Amino acid sequence: MKSFIIGQNDAGQRFDKFITKTLPSLPKSLMYKYLRTKRIKLNGKKADISTRLNKGDVVDMYINDEFFAEKEEKYSFLGAGKALDIIYEDENIMVLDKKVGILSHPDEGEYVDTLITRVQRYLYEKGEYDPKNEFSFTPALANRIDRNTGGIVLAAKNAEALRILNEKIKLREIKKLYLCVCIGKPPKKSGLLQDYMIKDEKKNKVSVLKKQIDGAKTMLTKYRVIDTKDGLSLVEVDLLTGRTHQIRAHMASVGCPLLGDGKYGTNELNKKFGGYKKQFLYSYKTVFDFETDAGILSYLKGKGFEAENIWFVDAFNDGTIL
Repeated sequence: MKSFIIGQNDAGQRFDKFITKTLPSLPKSLMYKYLRTKRIKLNGKKADISTRLNKGDVVDMYINDEFFAEKEEKYSFLGAGKALDIIYEDENIMVLDKKVGILSHPDEGEYVDTLITRVQRYLYEKGEYDPKNEFSFTPALANRIDRNTGGIVLAAKNAEALRILNEKIKLREIKKLYLCVCIGKPPKKSGLLQDYMIKDEKKNKVSVLKKQIDGAKTMLTKYRVIDTKDGLSLVEVDLLTGRTHQIRAHMASVGCPLLGDGKYGTNELNKKFGGYKKQFLYSYKTVFDFETDAGILSYLKGKGFEAENIWFVDAFNDGTIL
């Protein structure tokens, strides 16, 4: 028999989810049987699988030792790189500056060295994260940025912080501003682009439409031209909706594709401006613009964080992009 005391990071989840994460080798049929026969109890009693766990609850498991396999002590995240650009950190969150070329999460091509595995290694070596003491939670990213784009990514150190960040992103109470270099000059010094988009899943490409059709989604992009030089424009963008490839597709639709973007621009145009093969786009600023209760993250209300040394800004300002 083994007992587990529910900590803060496991509070709030369903009883069956906790059992599955804690004992991944236990078949579901056996789990249901053990719950029914009270070989798995919650606070000394039989409990329904949908019961939500609270901090301090005790889960007793009267089952065979074979299902209590020890977690492997050689953690894969220890193979990740150590380099992290940390803009801000406290006991709940980290504000990170992800550089171009780094994956946010593992994929089929790269499993070990990603932004999240670097975060896990950093917190493990700092003594703030030990997988042996966590039944289900691991430090996680609340947002992600494509490999070929750099910018601010938010990481949560605990389950409650992750829940709040996810909720605030969904409610659009965390504002993200982008910088980009466009070929040409937008129609106005500043403005709001309001159109519709539909995505071709096979081509992974968005089409921008002026009129609503079945399946099309509204796309709102606010922009401000900071400077124009040598046929290029440095533009700040505020996404009022979060659509696939929104900045790239929307700016291209007004005749100003992002420099280096071969999907929504053209290679012919890019060759005229140095032949860059990565788009000039950066999520450079994040503001915690909370309008509803933010719980343990309320202290962040009104705070903003900005990335420094954005790889293309100096080159634009001194005219060395070309």
